[in-house]
Amino acid sequence: MHQQLIRAIENIIPLEAAEKPFVASLFQLKHYNKQDYFLREGQVCRNVGFLNYGLIRYYAIDANGDEQTYDFGKENDFTCNYSSFLDHSPSASSIQFMEDSEVLSISYDDLQRLYAGIRQGERFGRLICEQLYVYAIKKVASLYNDSPEQRYQQFVQDFPDLQQRIPQYYVSSFVGVKPPSLSRIRKRMAGRQIY
Repeated sequence: MHQQLIRAIENIIPLEAAEKPFVASLFQLKHYNKQDYFLREGQVCRNVGFLNYGLIRYYAIDANGDEQTYDFGKENDFTCNYSSFLDHSPSASSIQFMEDSEVLSISYDDLQRLYAGIRQGERFGRLICEQLYVYAIKKVASLYNDSPEQRYQQFVQDFPDLQQRIPQYYVSSFVGVKPPSLSRIRKRMAGRQIY
């Protein structure tokens, strides 16, 4: 149940054999159904989740009241609204399950215990924050600098295994276009045999 989580952590820092049961003990197993929420807009994010299996999307409501999908998560990904989690502020976005999912969840207090209780715990926290920062900066830069077609190409590159699992209207929202425009982009790319 916790093997995927341990492997994901060991991709970032080494764990001693004695540390693995301690880490596993801090994460609680939870099951969610498709359309359930890990976090709703306005709630404070109290947990970080690790997806054993399943699929999630991150979205916010724009000024027109429309949902704008801005990211996805899948197996072996961590999920959280980190700004809400860190400063205990209400979330400005939602995290919704797109498939039945199994999640290992850790609370803020238990995450602090993890940082303090393993040899490279603080380093693990720093490296995760650095990865999140770089990812966020790249996403913001893409919104300002890349065309919708470039953003779709990046989606295909980042999520090659998700195209059949995500409805196209969520993909078009993620890319920043309406579904008919996404269809035209896909046709152009298919004509050039890019994917």
